[in-house]
Amino acid sequence: MNNQVKLAIIAIIITIPFISFAVFSSDSNQSKKTNESKLQVMSSFYPLHEFSQKIGQDKVDVKLLVPVGIEPHDWEPTIKDVQQMQKSDLIIINGVGFESWTDKLTEMNYQGIVVDTSNGIIEKNIEESSINENVVTSDDPHIWLNPVYAKIQVQNIADAFSKSDPENEKYYKENAANYIAELDLLDLKIRKELSNCNHDFIAFHNAFSYFSNEYGLTQHTILPSYAPHAEPTAKTLENVINKAKDLNLNVIFTEETADPKTSQVIANEIGGRILVLSPLEIGDDGTYISRMTENLNNLKEALC
Repeated sequence: MNNQVKLAIIAIIITIPFISFAVFSSDSNQSKKTNESKLQVMSSFYPLHEFSQKIGQDKVDVKLLVPVGIEPHDWEPTIKDVQQMQKSDLIIINGVGFESWTDKLTEMNYQGIVVDTSNGIIEKNIEESSINENVVTSDDPHIWLNPVYAKIQVQNIADAFSKSDPENEKYYKENAANYIAELDLLDLKIRKELSNCNHDFIAFHNAFSYFSNEYGLTQHTILPSYAPHAEPTAKTLENVINKAKDLNLNVIFTEETADPKTSQVIANEIGGRILVLSPLEIGDDGTYISRMTENLNNLKEALC
């Protein structure tokens, strides 16, 4: 074997690994680019996270801002959370004053889009107020617990995704339409199954105003505010016990993140029992629809 052939073989042996590395690097960069081409979305808390996933599916990278199991009412972002938000294209919020930390987005000069999913809901609620005097109190932000309003939230998210990523507009709109059809069925089920039941129930805190107004119920609460961590006074407990007796109720509701002792004290005084009525504020087993169905079943047990 002459020297020229030897040199050619050596050159080939040296070149092949570099070619392989270059191809691999190219594939890696392409993969990274493909991933980064997805809309980067931060969702405020559990229901909005599910709504965003249902609409975006594989076209959107959705991260949950408030960790699973953490009560979102008093949550404040850490420096790490702020850094994550800075990298996102959109931040999906409930609105109606639920996220007290949104002022910080302005302070940190956030360059993305804040999607307030309550857009169109307050206006709708004001219109209903002229017809029904018992419309929701202004300090209740739990719009997602009314499936009719949840459909508006879903549509607002789909519109925001479509505006930011018009190439996939049809995809987002179709996914939203499919999910809204499921919410329609949930709405009809609740409406039908509670239609011939009693109206009054005692919730743990002021979370079901929008729900009650939609389905002709009357919510009474152990805690007078929408914040679930306040402590009721002895006088408050006495008033709730008297109200439960006056209304001949035998079920008092608690929540999954609340200490059930408070509800149990009232239930003991009226010879009743406690059930869970979840505001769906934290992630848990199941979906929005399955957990709202659990709420419906517990309401039926109490009222029907």
